[in-house]
Amino acid sequence: MIARRTVLALGLSQLVGWGVTYYLVGVLGPAMAADLAWPPSLVYGGFSAALVAMGLVSPWVGAGLDRWGGRPVMAAGSVLAAVGCAVLAAAASVPAYYAAWVVLGLAMRMTLYDAAFAALARIGGPWARGAISQITLLGGLASTAFWPIGHLLETAFGWRGAALAYAGCALLTLPLHLAIPAGRWAAPAPAARPAAAPVRAGALPAGFLYGLIVTLGAFLNSAMSSLMIGILAGLGVAAGLAVWISTLRGVGQSAARLAEILFGGRMHPLTLAVLAAAILPPAFLAGLLSGSLTTAAIAFALLYGAGNGLLTIVRGTAPLVLFDPGRYGAVAGRLVAPSFLFSAAAPLAYALVLEHWGEAAALHLSAALATVVLAAAILLRARHAPGSR
Repeated sequence: MIARRTVLALGLSQLVGWGVTYYLVGVLGPAMAADLAWPPSLVYGGFSAALVAMGLVSPWVGAGLDRWGGRPVMAAGSVLAAVGCAVLAAAASVPAYYAAWVVLGLAMRMTLYDAAFAALARIGGPWARGAISQITLLGGLASTAFWPIGHLLETAFGWRGAALAYAGCALLTLPLHLAIPAGRWAAPAPAARPAAAPVRAGALPAGFLYGLIVTLGAFLNSAMSSLMIGILAGLGVAAGLAVWISTLRGVGQSAARLAEILFGGRMHPLTLAVLAAAILPPAFLAGLLSGSLTTAAIAFALLYGAGNGLLTIVRGTAPLVLFDPGRYGAVAGRLVAPSFLFSAAAPLAYALVLEHWGEAAALHLSAALATVVLAAAILLRARHAPGSR
């Protein structure tokens, strides 16, 4: 079993880590573009560079987590996150700005969910599912907490002051990561293993479908993390209201994750994948009505947050039943690498869609991609869940 203090430490680190790195550009991006007099594509391109860096180093970070555990890897990531935010705060040229984002990309791969999931799998093996769900509960509130915080900091101290404050917050995660146990789960005798043993037959199709689900899910998450506020504002929602409505995605994420913890313990991860994916298309369709109905904008944020929140749990728990938990970090590191690379293109791709075709087209595109995720989840469950052929 994994100690509660470990779960709490990682949950708090995810809350802060996501807020000061991944969600940074979503709230500070417009101020950066205005102050630096750069086009939005150049500003959001820094976030894309960070995601490319995450994808390139993902297999090696995953293998390192298997070998050394979460304590040294994630602690080093805390330091890198602080350095990246500090360099970003001082950046006055394009090379310095992009260098800061590359450092932040390395830090994100070493500290965010995929690293935490691998750290928990190393400690708890197949029994890590509950801990994985629990740490996402706090992590899901990152945008809810840090978008308003970032907005207030930027208003009071400018975006550079906000980024510097984020660097200090990143350092606060260092003792949380140093508290991760150094032990490793040892496989028990076959009779003592959980009833749902990992599925190994048909590993290649399972890996492909799992990779497709997490890649498209991450692509949508990247786009919504950086541009949801702008999409709502473009549809006619007042700017300040768009910020606060967008923070509700975090409420939706954590509410769905809490429901999974309380009531979904017996639900197979592949069944959860279908449920999570089924929520996403209606969310984007509700978003189309945001300009005329505030309730539709709220439904969009909450439903998207719920679907994305559950999909994050699937991202962490599905490998426990599909592959060997003892090699979780290395296997998952390879399979999720494309998700970072595709996510890197999301902010720019959506910015171009918004520029040429508008917010409604962006939401139609999102609904279509979410439908593909749903189809892949249904196929994965049909082929690899217990009782399937």
